[in-house]
Amino acid sequence: MFKRFRRLRTTPTLRSLVRETRLHTADFIAPLFVRQEGKSAPIASMPGVLQMDLEDLLKECTLLQNLGIKAVLLFGLPSHKDSTGSSALKDDHIVATATRAIKENFPDLCVVADLCFCEYTDHGHCGILKNGVLDNDATLEILAKQALILVQSGVDMIAPSSMLDGMVAALRQALDSNGFSHLPIMSYSTKFASSYYGPFREAANSAPSFGDRKAYQMDFSNRFEAILESLEDEVQGADILMVKPALAYLDIIRDIKERTLLPLAIYNVSGEYSMFKLAQAHNLMDYNNLVLETMTAFKRAGADMIISYHAKEVAELLQKGF
Repeated sequence: MFKRFRRLRTTPTLRSLVRETRLHTADFIAPLFVRQEGKSAPIASMPGVLQMDLEDLLKECTLLQNLGIKAVLLFGLPSHKDSTGSSALKDDHIVATATRAIKENFPDLCVVADLCFCEYTDHGHCGILKNGVLDNDATLEILAKQALILVQSGVDMIAPSSMLDGMVAALRQALDSNGFSHLPIMSYSTKFASSYYGPFREAANSAPSFGDRKAYQMDFSNRFEAILESLEDEVQGADILMVKPALAYLDIIRDIKERTLLPLAIYNVSGEYSMFKLAQAHNLMDYNNLVLETMTAFKRAGADMIISYHAKEVAELLQKGF
């Protein structure tokens, strides 16, 4: 006698009844790029994604909210860059300005602010440089200042992405001591130095002008260090952990999920998105099912929330009953 597993696969209804992992629109966070100057512009390497002016950003929020997507992750494209990212330390910070506009029009939409300096520095690195090397502790000081500007604008959650040692502890202390102890931190707690970020650097105008970020982002060869990075951020006070990128790191997602009770986010990054779009353009695969299969894999591996440029597409597919 043998087990006939196929009995529960014979009809769509049976398959649905025994399905273990399900996608929901509320699982998704949509990353958006907002620019301080100029009209909206397409991002060549990321079909369907724009650098948006404020007017188009609000239109996009209308579409997202109508689809049931409840959260956005904002990246800012400033009009001025310098060696210290000073435009990120002003009240007219583009993400702060965008947040105020979103909250005025969509008070229930959760606004998460990416917190870093790579978009704001003329050298493209994630903070203050000293002799060509990122100065960890000096950057922590201005990171806290940027965070306070953002939360004062109405941001619901901050997401530090620079992979600095001690960044969560520094931010938690700054928030708590300035009346924002209620605001959560979603840390990019395990972020690898990855080639999958290529299109993002066009989208955010943030490519390093020299060198790379391997001295502060993680070596993709290291499993146990990846786990330690996230567990350390939990100790420092992170409310949500994250693995970035996602597709090549399903093992790390599972490893971390098995070691924490905190919610776990994953970032389905620009290179992953662009590869799928290229496959779609050449009709290489069933695009809709490819996207849904991949999103399900993220959730099956342990993701509680999925940051993805596919968020709107997935919401539309789920509405259609895919």
